Amino acid sequence: MAKTASKAKTASQAKTPSKKPTAPRAKTAPKKTIAAKATRFEGFPPGAMHFWHELASEMSKAWFDANKARYEAEWVTPMKALLEEVSAGIAPAYKPLTLAEPKVMRIHRDVRFSKNKAPYKTHIGGVITLGGSLAAGGSAAMYVHVGIDEQFVGVGSYMFDPPRLARWRSEVDGKAGVELQRLVGGLRKAGYVVGGHDDYKKVPAGFDADHPRAELLKMKGLTGAFPSTPEGLLFEPGFASFLIEHGKATAPLVKWLARHVP
Repeated sequence: MAKTASKAKTASQAKTPSKKPTAPRAKTAPKKTIAAKATRFEGFPPGAMHFWHELASEMSKAWFDANKARYEAEWVTPMKALLEEVSAGIAPAYKPLTLAEPKVMRIHRDVRFSKNKAPYKTHIGGVITLGGSLAAGGSAAMYVHVGIDEQFVGVGSYMFDPPRLARWRSEVDGKAGVELQRLVGGLRKAGYVVGGHDDYKKVPAGFDADHPRAELLKMKGLTGAFPSTPEGLLFEPGFASFLIEHGKATAPLVKWLARHVP
């Protein structure tokens, strides 16, 4: 009897280890599949715009905290997936330059120096900037802004700081300005809105008032806005392809800025 019990115990111990490695392998496979699906952009959820209207109406920390998970699911997660897909799609058009890691802008507003004291933005913004040493320049290879206040998708630099503004004027005045003028004209002809913001009314001092590129010299920044997004495309996977197509077309403008106004 003792020998039989001992053999049974030994057999039991021998079988136990063989079962342990099997269970973890079975659990690991489905997790990888789920993660892969989660990173693909499938469009923002239908009805997601209601979130912004409700936020604009409530505009309180209590409401936002109660709906933060909804904000993450309906806007942040899809935006991250969208930017990652777009970044991979436009990267070849930027070689040999690199692109920085895509970034989703914070929803909290900086109200310290603003007349509008609303604590939250009523839009989501995402940006893909140039990488490496060019990241500090602020030129965007893609900026996506979606909400109830406005929708904007485009590239470029919204506003030059003083050192970049000086370089901008110098480059526009020279041979590089001729190339830029040709680029701007081609993009405008193709339907892109290319220009500055809050531009000067007069040509800056030191340049002729009838300068052949007077329009460019008056600018404080340079952006290229994409054509209007087709209705409903925000909520479809094809929105990523739309952005990639236009991101490639406007890449030469951003690369010009990188070369001449870093």
